[in-house]
Amino acid sequence: MASNRPAPEAPFIPAQRETFGYGSYRAEEGPWEEWNPTEDSVAPVRGRHRVAKQRGGFARSSTVLGVGVMAAVGAGGMASANTGKPPVSVSLPDLPSVGSLFDDGSDDAPAAEATTTLSSVGVATVDGEHGSDAGEALRNRIMAQAEQQQGQAESKATAVALAAAEKQAADTAARAEKEAAAKAAAAKEKAEAAAEKKAEEERLARLAKQYTLPTSSYTITSTFGQAGSMWSSGYHTGLDFAAPTGTLIKAVHSGTITEAGWAGAYGYRTILTLDDGTELWFCHQSSINVKAGQKVSTGEVIGRVGATGNVTGPHLHLEVHPGGQPTGIDPMAWLRGKGLTP
Repeated sequence: MASNRPAPEAPFIPAQRETFGYGSYRAEEGPWEEWNPTEDSVAPVRGRHRVAKQRGGFARSSTVLGVGVMAAVGAGGMASANTGKPPVSVSLPDLPSVGSLFDDGSDDAPAAEATTTLSSVGVATVDGEHGSDAGEALRNRIMAQAEQQQGQAESKATAVALAAAEKQAADTAARAEKEAAAKAAAAKEKAEAAAEKKAEEERLARLAKQYTLPTSSYTITSTFGQAGSMWSSGYHTGLDFAAPTGTLIKAVHSGTITEAGWAGAYGYRTILTLDDGTELWFCHQSSINVKAGQKVSTGEVIGRVGATGNVTGPHLHLEVHPGGQPTGIDPMAWLRGKGLTP
């Protein structure tokens, strides 16, 4: 096992005999010679008993400060990249002595290190010439990525807004087109209805020249379908024109007389058959002026109003039988269809 070599003893040099207050000289009290060990006189310490020289507080503290400054610079860059705002510079005050902040009692740190300012420590330890360039490049890359992402987000938002505007414009145009089509259809329908009405009026005007009412100076006393015990069928089967006896009865339209004579409850009756097969019955006449097989024209006199048959007073009972069928239809509606208003 290695051991430390003992230090050599200092040479003994007798001096002037003195005492230290004991009244007599003692050998253990000296005299002494001052001994200053040198590198030659003291062998270096080896083995496990060697005590490592403790580093100064500034050496350890500079590393901690460098890591802190690097984190601050990185955080500033990240914050600027994330927020999209211009970077905020981080400034650290220059302190008179780093050793005053991290002094651990060691006197081995050089004086130059003890007077190093905090701002120069951050630059020398963290950045340096190459570290500063790398940090700036990283910050610029982060800023570029942030700007790219922001540009993409703005482009997407602009595309969404344009799509919404186009959709709204398309909806508005479609709605306007639909409304315009509806208005056009309504106008067309109205125009068609007006045209049909006009055409019908013209047709009725032409028919009115071809048709005429069966008598004049009359009053409508009974209508078609009116119920009552006065009629054998239980309801009225024709249209009654009450007028004085002897009032002229005219042919409503041109046609052929197919029957003229007595008809029981109808009294004297004349049947006029039109070209389309419709039969017109003129009943309760006081006299008949035509005979069967005779051709007549519109407005020609065929008889006179009377009170023959089952009646309560003089009147003309008119019935309309399309196609000669036994059951008749409403004479009022038929006459209006020919442009006539009873």
